[in-house]
Amino acid sequence: MSRKQISAVVAVAVVLLVVFGWSTAMAAMGHAGLIAGLAPVLGLTVTQVVRGARSRTAPASGHRVAAVPDKEDGAP
Repeated sequence: MSRKQISAVVAVAVVLLVVFGWSTAMAAMGHAGLIAGLAPVLGLTVTQVVRGARSRTAPASGHRVAAVPDKEDGAP
C-alpha cells in the first residue's frame, strides 16, 4: 500500500471511531430517540465507506466497442 492509501484508511477509521463514539455517548446520556433517527444514516455511511474502501480487483476488459450508428432516417 502506498502512503496515500494508508493515510486514507487511517482517516476513515478515525472518522468512524468519532461518529460511533459520539453515538455511544449520546445513547449513554439518554438520547436514544436521536440515535434511532440517525441509525439509518450511520448504516448508509458504513456501507458507502466499505464499498469505497474495497479494492477493485476485477480488471477492465480492455476491448473497445465500436459505436452503432442511429437509424433515425429509416425510423417508422
